[in-house]
Amino acid sequence: MKHLLSLSVLMLLMLSSIFAQGSKQETATFQVMGNCGMCKKRIETAAKIKGVSIANWNMETQQMEVKFNPQKTSVAAIEQSIAKAGHSTEKFKADEKAYSNLHHCCKYKDE
Repeated sequence: MKHLLSLSVLMLLMLSSIFAQGSKQETATFQVMGNCGMCKKRIETAAKIKGVSIANWNMETQQMEVKFNPQKTSVAAIEQSIAKAGHSTEKFKADEKAYSNLHHCCKYKDE
């Protein structure tokens, strides 16, 4: 009985250690250019790469907030994914082909 109790406690400690390692999340905020609800959907979808648990873009402030696992991705990788979808971020310019294919109301550049 004592051996079974010790084994149970050891298993619980191991499980809690595994869950604690997997839950290390960081939050980052950065600017993303866009205009409308279609932009919001596209930007948030592009941001949800592997390792990202939450992506929320605020249309009013142009600020993106992401929660991610830094062992699986980085802010730079998230911003690059958004730029590939046609939306410039603080550090990465939008892919020109993707930008040119955006709906006219989504084009945020003054040309």
